[in-house]
Parts: sequence; structure tokens; C-alpha cells
Amino acid sequence: MNKLQRTPERYTTAEYEERLVRIRARMEREGFDMLILSDPSNMSWVSGYGGWSFYVHQCVVVGPDGPPVWFGRGQDAQGAYRTVWMQRDRVIGYPDHYVQSTERHPMEYLCARLKDMGWDKGHIGVEMDNYWYSARAHERLTAGLPDATFKDATGFINWQRSVKSEKELDYMRSAARLVERMHRRIAEKVEVGIRKCDLVADIYDAGLRYDDWEGHGGDYPAIVPLLPSGPDAAAPHLTWDDLPMKPDEGTFFEIAGCYQRYHVPLSRTIYLGKPPGHILDAEQAVLEGMEAGLEAARPGNTCEDIAIGFFSALERHGIQKDNRAGYSIGLSYPPDWGERTMSIRRGDRTVLQPGMTFHFMTGLWMDSWGYETTESIAISEEGPPEVFCNIPRKMLIKD
Repeated sequence: MNKLQRTPERYTTAEYEERLVRIRARMEREGFDMLILSDPSNMSWVSGYGGWSFYVHQCVVVGPDGPPVWFGRGQDAQGAYRTVWMQRDRVIGYPDHYVQSTERHPMEYLCARLKDMGWDKGHIGVEMDNYWYSARAHERLTAGLPDATFKDATGFINWQRSVKSEKELDYMRSAARLVERMHRRIAEKVEVGIRKCDLVADIYDAGLRYDDWEGHGGDYPAIVPLLPSGPDAAAPHLTWDDLPMKPDEGTFFEIAGCYQRYHVPLSRTIYLGKPPGHILDAEQAVLEGMEAGLEAARPGNTCEDIAIGFFSALERHGIQKDNRAGYSIGLSYPPDWGERTMSIRRGDRTVLQPGMTFHFMTGLWMDSWGYETTESIAISEEGPPEVFCNIPRKMLIKD
């Protein structure tokens, strides 16, 4: 490999190679000869690549032998050279006249290269239900490789990522320190009259700025800060505007710290004034449910066990929540910090294993108000889970 300045590697080559062994063992069990991965989180976990280039067609190919192959826009190959663990000959860049062209498609170029490598036959897995793999890409790929059989491999790598290594958990602990700092900054700055855009600027500053005491700075999170107020808090995914915060309104802040692309989300609610009784009652129900859910979050139990503990407490208080209460988290890229595998809900009987990590998302979004207090957790070897963050688990009330 030519000498050039490389970015610091998240993992050693040996760690990537160990992942590859596990991937190929599962490929053999499930009848895949090759995988074409378009999810940038999976691309990163397999190859190390991490550029902001997922708006154009790119992928990582896990073939029948050798290291993976990175495929993407030619100018982004420079980023691949600096981030992937493979040698330069495992990086393929396509010419720029393929970018957003109506006459040709990058998958046509990929097909030609796969034929050159003799990888144009057998059972090929593609991520059919991912944000970054378009219908046109699939049509061009299948047309260009007529001797191959295509199978859906959505979630194949995502599930491989579900149990975190100790290094991954350490990255998430660093992300937790960042989101703690973000919530402390919110508590310090929020008041009636502050414009939401200014508050968000402080949130980003706290989440990104290098801290000499902590020894690292943050990455951009996969989701922007969510902070709807008053009646808007009935909607879980509204962002912000440039209007001032009002008295006698509640606002939930759903944000995440991000380090080395590993996310730790955390939500808290702030009320500017005296909270009405129905919100205080809802908080009591949620906190009881969280305690029950955390007690159930032990190895050998299931995702459903956590959900039953939580939802049962809500139901005792007469509250119905018709959406899931959490999901697996870890390494991610926009537009989502979830891993798109396990969910904390009734019916998900995935067995909890040490090293699995979740956002215990207990948010309530009612007809005219909302409330969120959440925790990010890691399943422990035994006993209750590790709760990543140390921020008071209660609504902050500021007059």
C-alpha cells in the first residue's frame, strides 16, 4: 500500500479480520456466496470507511475470499484509502460521469468489476429494505449479473453488530459523557425567552467541543436535536425554530452523544413554570415503568420482558402507549441512530445477551402534550443493566 496519511483506526486489522470470519461463517450457514452492503453503518463496521458520501451509490462487497472490497465514487476513494483496513487494491472508485446520470448507473460499473473478479455468479445478498439501496440500483445490479441469484440480506450485518465488544462499549461510555454534558448545558441555559436556535447551538457546542478533561471531542449525531414544546410535544420528531421559549410549557430534549460513530441517546423533559397534574402523574407512571423494565433487562430474559415490565406500570396508571419502548443502538449514520434489529415491545422474544445495548425509549406523545425520560443501557454479564448516563431521572422544573 502506498504511504499516505491515514486517520486513526477504530479497531486493529485483527479485529476486522475476526469479524470477517464470523460473517463468512454465517454466510455459509445461510447460503450466501457474496454480500453487497449499502448501509453506511454496516460498511463502516466491516471496512472502517466513514465518509459523508452516502448520498451517492456506494457499497462494501464481502466476496467468497480475501478482504472486503470498498466501492464508491472515484473522488471518495481518497477517503477510503485513509480509513479502510484493506489494501488499496481492494478499493474501487467509479468515474464521476456515473454520478446522478440519466444515461448510466454506478451499479453497471460495479457489475463489470465483479465480472473481472469472477464474482458474478452464485447467491448474492443485498440489503433490500435499507435507506441507501434504491430500486434503480437493484434493477441495474440484477440486470448486469444475470447468472447470479439475489437474496435479501437486510439485517444480516446489523445482527452481527448487536453484541458489542468491550472497545465498542468504551466508545459508548465516551458518548455518554458527551450527552451528559449536553443535558447539563441545556439545564444551565434554558429559560423563558431564549430562542430555540440559540439553545440548539449550545447543545451542539457541548456535544462536539473537545474537552481536555474528558480527552476527546464528539462526532455529528445521526439525528439532529429534537425539542418540541407544549402542544408540539405531542409529535415525537419535530426539531426547532427561531422562536423564544414560552412560559408554562413543557419541552422534551431528545439528543445523543456520539463518539467514533457510536451513539448514546438520552431524553429529559423541562417545564418552564408549574407543571399540570396530568404531566406529573405521567412522569410517576413512566418512572415506575422504567424501574420495572430495567429490573427485567437481564441476560437470559427477552426484549418482551422489558416491555411487559414497562407497559404494565403504564396500564396500572391508565396510560396506553401504542408504540415500542426502545430499540438497539450503537454505530450509526444518518438518518437514524438505531440498529434496526431488536425492539423493546411485546412480541419481540429476542434473548438478551451481555453486550447488547438499547435506548430504553419510554416517551409519551399524547393528543396535546408530550413527555420523555429515557435511558441508554447495556446488558450486563449478570444482574441489572449498565445505565450509561448519570443525569437525574426526573423532569427539570424551572420557574
